[in-house]
Amino acid sequence: MHKRQIKEDLPVHLVRRYLEPGPVVLVSSYWQGQMNIMTLGWHCVMEFTPSLIGCMISEGNYSHYLIRSSGECVINIPTADIAEKVVGIGNSTGAEIDKFKIFKLTADTAQKVKAPLIREAYASFECKLFDKTLVKRRNFFVFEVVKAHVIATQTAPQTLHYKGDGLFMVSGKTIDLSSQFRPEML
Repeated sequence: MHKRQIKEDLPVHLVRRYLEPGPVVLVSSYWQGQMNIMTLGWHCVMEFTPSLIGCMISEGNYSHYLIRSSGECVINIPTADIAEKVVGIGNSTGAEIDKFKIFKLTADTAQKVKAPLIREAYASFECKLFDKTLVKRRNFFVFEVVKAHVIATQTAPQTLHYKGDGLFMVSGKTIDLSSQFRPEML
């Protein structure tokens, strides 16, 4: 018999600590000779085919300008081994510094967009702006992934998940329940 646990009231502004959307990502951008990286935690998968990803990028962020102007970016997934760089990138502005240089990250050439891939990331998704309907009103970009790159040998990468207040959870144990799925649901 399970002991009933009592749930406590939670201020609604703290809900994000429990509903984080997935791994923290580094979004790289490029426009007219200017290159930048930003740390982003507010994203969601919106569709499988085409592969659509929604991202909330504040208008006050330098990357917002670059991405809105170019209509493209690369969503890079870092792992825990560069967590301090991820935080440093998020605490600085590309309008004032070269984040690739300062944080010693390597910009690799993408195949379908001008924004760079980040070599040190576990995965990189080249994206083009698919729907800009909510950009002006809500700072919400909908991107289509047009090319994807992943280190296939890393089967369980330790990705970062932001919990709020400077706390991160690192992805952990993977459990395989695929045999319990209907094939069309995989």
